[in-house]
Amino acid sequence: MEIKEKIESKKTYLGIEFGSTRIKAVLIDEKGTPVASGDHEWENRFENGVWTYSMDDVWNGIQDCYKNLKKDVADKYGVKLTGIGAMGISAMMHGYLAFDKDDQLLVPFRTWRNTITEQAAKELTAAFNYNIPQRWSIAHLYQAILNGEEHISKVSFFTTLAGYVHWKLTGKKVLGVGDASGMFPIDISTGDYDAKMVAKFDELASNKGFGAKLGDILPKVLTAGENAGTLTDEGAKLLDPEGDLEAGIKLAPPEGDAGTGMTATNSVGKRTGNTSAGTSVFTMIVLEKELSKVYPQIDLVTTPDGALVGMVHCNNCTSDINAWVNLMDQNLKLFGFEVDKNTLYTKLFEVALDGDDDCGGLISYNYFSGEPVTGFDDGAPLFVRKATDKFTLANFMRMNIYSSLAALKSGLDLMIREEGVKVDKMFGHGGLFKTKGVGQSVLAAAINSPVSVMETAGEGGPWGMALLAAYMDLKDANESLQQFLDNKIFAGQAGQTLEPDKAMVEGFDAFMNRYMAGLEIEKAAVNSLN
Repeated sequence: MEIKEKIESKKTYLGIEFGSTRIKAVLIDEKGTPVASGDHEWENRFENGVWTYSMDDVWNGIQDCYKNLKKDVADKYGVKLTGIGAMGISAMMHGYLAFDKDDQLLVPFRTWRNTITEQAAKELTAAFNYNIPQRWSIAHLYQAILNGEEHISKVSFFTTLAGYVHWKLTGKKVLGVGDASGMFPIDISTGDYDAKMVAKFDELASNKGFGAKLGDILPKVLTAGENAGTLTDEGAKLLDPEGDLEAGIKLAPPEGDAGTGMTATNSVGKRTGNTSAGTSVFTMIVLEKELSKVYPQIDLVTTPDGALVGMVHCNNCTSDINAWVNLMDQNLKLFGFEVDKNTLYTKLFEVALDGDDDCGGLISYNYFSGEPVTGFDDGAPLFVRKATDKFTLANFMRMNIYSSLAALKSGLDLMIREEGVKVDKMFGHGGLFKTKGVGQSVLAAAINSPVSVMETAGEGGPWGMALLAAYMDLKDANESLQQFLDNKIFAGQAGQTLEPDKAMVEGFDAFMNRYMAGLEIEKAAVNSLN
């Protein structure tokens, strides 16, 4: 009854996030507790050499997601959802959505997954002395200029997926600073696009015949807590074609999935970080200062409130573990045993802790696809051992878990060991951390810092976006995002923190020495199999 009253009095907050395979909506109360949710499955498609989603996919998806949220509210509380205290949109970062002066989409949406901007990324990195990854929006724009694409002369505005959906809901061409930092570098002293780099880009682009000024076609940058507009009548109908949703709802700045992940794990303060480990893996650490030089392995983005973040992103994490567990499942079935898959994962992860700290000499490469952090455009999953190595089940499983974080560790070592970046709190979330204490202890050894896993970490990005909407509406004067999360959302929350085990730290380092030396073996495998 209490929640029903909050819904009816519009004291709830909504986050909707476009993930790569699912669009999810989470409705929370003023304390951040999820009260209802809805989702919609979707998939990108590969068309004419480009990974994309159609705009019909976007709108049909968000409408179905919202409809399922409404149904969940009605089923649980017997009330119709007509209004919300505040809401926000988040999505996969980067990519390229370009529009003409009549607001017409010029080319199909180019998602973050595309690796078609190598020349642009390389030239801009050199020109800016700042790492510009291929997936960044500015790399897509500059590559289209370099390619002499016909649509370039018509570009009046370009943005990310979250920025596009927010614009259609509110009429505002804005973007949260975290998402904006994946379009173009941010000057953290101003909280806006780096003016010197903007001028440099204009110079480069004009020499290639591009007439528009970059500052005129980028979305305006906003910081967490700012009002980013209100839901228009047209926007309300776009979201809820049934017509129940009222216009006038305040929207928070649209954000990227990295920013909502930081919010959902309470890792937006300096010297905090979070690691998301599933099919792919990335770690984000909030920095105290700029890095001393450019590292192609490290992306620089920001928190939703504009603090500088070093990010290492790897394409491969748990897929090879899943493949080996499936093989063991087939073996059990051959002998007539049916074992619950969750139980099988748990047992195999737990036995890994019985292995030698250095995995007994075993090495594996979990490269289902290329791994740019270690210099691979293509991959081949590979298990390597000498006849004298200790080939046991415990060592084999420990090796696979080490391997799932090894490419990540090679990038993080640049930040932590080369640059002296400090991490006081690291939060883990994702499938690798489901078995209590295993993936968590391995990550702690990899970074030689404490790692915490919160009970709420599974709520994910849409919950983080709902928290950002709540922050905008509920924050006290001068209350920072970190203070809001510490005091009003995460205070007293249960979680488990593990300190790094000295022997495991040394063992992981020994494993990494073999792993990095053995990259030549992986290169030979890739070349031979291709």
